[in-house]
Amino acid sequence: MSNLHTMRYLIILIFVFALQSCGDEQEKVFPQKSELTESVYASAIIQPDSLYKVYAAVGGILDRNLVEEGDLVKKGTPLLQIINNTPKLNTENAKLSLKLAQENYNGSAAVLTGLEDEIKAAKLSFHNDSINFYRQKRLWEQEIGSKVDFDNRKLAYELSRNNLNLLQSKYDRTKNELKTQVSQARNNYESAQINTKDFTVTSKINGKVYELLKETGEIVSTMEPIAAVGSDSVFIIKMLVDEVDIVKLSLGQKTLITLDAYPSKVFMATVDKIYPRKDERSQTFTVEASFDDPPKILYPGLAGEGNIIIAKRKDILTIPKDYLIDGNRVETSNGTVEVTTGLQNLDRIEIITGISEETELLKPEQ
Repeated sequence: MSNLHTMRYLIILIFVFALQSCGDEQEKVFPQKSELTESVYASAIIQPDSLYKVYAAVGGILDRNLVEEGDLVKKGTPLLQIINNTPKLNTENAKLSLKLAQENYNGSAAVLTGLEDEIKAAKLSFHNDSINFYRQKRLWEQEIGSKVDFDNRKLAYELSRNNLNLLQSKYDRTKNELKTQVSQARNNYESAQINTKDFTVTSKINGKVYELLKETGEIVSTMEPIAAVGSDSVFIIKMLVDEVDIVKLSLGQKTLITLDAYPSKVFMATVDKIYPRKDERSQTFTVEASFDDPPKILYPGLAGEGNIIIAKRKDILTIPKDYLIDGNRVETSNGTVEVTTGLQNLDRIEIITGISEETELLKPEQ
């Protein structure tokens, strides 16, 4: 073999040996003192405050939308008009029933007028029978006249008195019944008027119209929303948190928010509300936060991420998380050592006991 070939052969062997030596050398690191922030990750979406779905109290056909998407509205502003002839007919019928009940109660109809005429006649009859009875009674006390005449006068008197009392009671009872009918008819009429007004759907808050879900001529039911209205200036951050992390959260915790619409900015927010019910489909809990200093321009539906800070400590001993074995051990040049861990983030974890800054750690084989 020539000297040139021999030299090339030796160079290749040296290069392969060097590669093997580098591959066999285990990565090492020393623990470091640093600041560590532990946070809970959450997906985030922006929504207007007080956002609500608008429903109609009655069904019908949409006559027309009275506003457009993006319009600012006040509380009580008409949003849309619904057509339905049934409530109008009910209102007219209730109005007629109220009018009839009032006429009966006020005495202009024959119901009370007839009773009043009967009472007048009964009073006259009672008055005459009373005069005849007491006259006959005085005569009978003077032993003038017959016992039969006295008994007849007495019977006529008592019958007249009873008849007058019965008519008076009937009149009072009928008047009370008519009064009750007036009240019922008035309630029915007012209810019918309310139902008619319900066909003009109004805003419940001061805010902005974000969505109109029906077009003119479409059927409107009480079971489906017809619009969406919310605050025009105040926005909230809705975050979905995994169920394994929800117990770590509390009100007032600071949150770092990044939005896809503002890729180079991080916004601070504060946790305001934690919903206690889990969504069974996504296995997540909903958490609301508010911006400490919101962006100037926000739209409903802007998506992003949130990191809710649950703990923050300075000058603590940390190691890379991939140097940890089974959650509580590390490999050192002197063998495996058991450690106690604390805070952690995506990359590093706090070591409370077991090793020091001078401990050389070997990276476990993957």
